[in-house]
Amino acid sequence: MKIAISGKGGVGKTTLAACLAKYYAQKNYKVIAVDADPDANLASALGLEYGKASKIIPLVEMKALIEERTGAKSGEYGSYFKLNPKVDDIPEKFGIEVDGVRLLVAGTIKAGGSGCYCPENILLKRLFKHLVIDRDEIIILDMEAGIEHLGRGTCENMDMLIIVIEPGLRSIQTAYAVQKMAKDLGIKSLFIVINKIKSDEEKKLLKESLKDFEVLGELPYSDKVRQSDLKNYSPCASDVKFYKKIEEIANKIKEFITV
Repeated sequence: MKIAISGKGGVGKTTLAACLAKYYAQKNYKVIAVDADPDANLASALGLEYGKASKIIPLVEMKALIEERTGAKSGEYGSYFKLNPKVDDIPEKFGIEVDGVRLLVAGTIKAGGSGCYCPENILLKRLFKHLVIDRDEIIILDMEAGIEHLGRGTCENMDMLIIVIEPGLRSIQTAYAVQKMAKDLGIKSLFIVINKIKSDEEKKLLKESLKDFEVLGELPYSDKVRQSDLKNYSPCASDVKFYKKIEEIANKIKEFITV
C-alpha cells in the first residue's frame, strides 16, 4: 500500500500518518514512514524521544550524500548533476527503526525556480518515486499541503491520497486546493479524514461543505491526544476511543486497496 497524507498545518495529518504506520507495523506488515513535512514531527509522533528526534538530519540537508549521489554540491548553481541518482539503499542506510516502523526524514523539496536546490530536489523526487513504485513495503508519506512536487509518475502509482481536515474554512479551502493538484497529477483515489470533531453538528456542517469528497473516517477531538503533543509522547495509544477510529480507518484502507 502506498499512501500519501496531506492537509494544512495543525490539522493532525502527522498524527494520522504515525498512528496508521504503527497500526500496520503491529499487524506485522513492513512499514516505511516518510516525513516530507517542513515541521518534521513524525519522529516524535511515532514515539521517538525528543532528544533523539531533534538530532535527526533530513536527507535534503545531507550535503555529502547529495554530492555523492548527484555529482553536484548542495547549493552549487549551474553545475551538471545526475538526473537518476542511486537511492535504493537509502531506506536501509538512513532509516531509523521506531517500534517496528522504518522512519525516513526526507525534508521538503524546495519551490520551483530555486535553481541552487536542484540536486536536493532530484534526489528526493527520485527517492519518492523509488518508494512508491519499486518497494513492496507499506509506504506512508506525511506530506505538506502542496503535493505538486511529487510529479505525475509518482502520484499515478500511489494507492490513495488522504486529506486531513479539521472544522474551519481554511482547512476546507486547503482540501479543495489539494484536490485540484491531485486531479492534475492523475491521482484517482482521494479521500478525506475529518479530525477534531466535537459534535454531530460540526460533523454535519463539514460533510455538507465536502460533498465532492469521499469521507474515509472521522476522528474525535481528544484532550489526551492534545496532551501527548504537549508532553512529547506518541498520541497513538493515548486515547482508546481515538485509536478505535484509527483502526477503522486502517481497515477501510485495506479493504479499498484489496478491492
